[in-house]
Amino acid sequence: MSFPSYNPTKTKSWQALTAHFEKIKDVHMNAWFEKNPNRIQQMTIKWDDFYVDFSKNRLDIDALKLLLDLAEETKLPEAIEAYFTGEKINKTENRAVLHTALRNCKFTPTLIDGEDVMPEVKDVLKKMETFSDSVINGELKGYTGKSFDTIVNIGIGGSDLGPAMVVDALAYYANHLNRYFVSNVDGDHVNEVLKKINPETTLFVIVSKTFTTQETLSNANTIREGFLRHGELGDIEKHIVAVSTNISKDKEFG
Repeated sequence: MSFPSYNPTKTKSWQALTAHFEKIKDVHMNAWFEKNPNRIQQMTIKWDDFYVDFSKNRLDIDALKLLLDLAEETKLPEAIEAYFTGEKINKTENRAVLHTALRNCKFTPTLIDGEDVMPEVKDVLKKMETFSDSVINGELKGYTGKSFDTIVNIGIGGSDLGPAMVVDALAYYANHLNRYFVSNVDGDHVNEVLKKINPETTLFVIVSKTFTTQETLSNANTIREGFLRHGELGDIEKHIVAVSTNISKDKEFG
């Protein structure tokens, strides 16, 4: 399926929003609360443990309706449906974009080209859990037989910000492992991290879908060279793991 793209600024809804903006741009938000005593109820969403209040934003009920019209005109509901049902909406790679499958905790069937991908997702998640547990409980060891006490994540963009955000968000539940993130291609950044760690007890995680991201590979090579001043070439696989889809490049790296 070739999913259509829309330029929202060319739609009738956008023109209506533009006109409405001119109408309300000088209105103080207090006036909206005074005029509409139900504003909070009309501009909040409650779902399970989530409570979203957007009543303190610079829009009124009419603006909200016009935004919904824009969503309809640009076929946002259809786009969401295509996303969740496995349509190939990634045009550059001609494939589905099923982040949702990874968050499908009930493992209800999710089909791509008629095939349920959830058994494979479940299998990979189980492998991730097994690997993580082996690092945490000390079963997995480095080249000198010592358990890991430090994790260094090497990535850039979403391969850095995503993991870093999770670590910050779940800091309350932190275990004994020290965590560092290397993303800056400036050599001082990675070298400062290397000064703080013991290579014998550190696990390095290289995060790159294609394993071709130059900034990530630059830092990864710096860490690889630094590690080889302590261990042998064959020891690399005990201390450096990759989150990637390019298996051949991963193996080539060691």
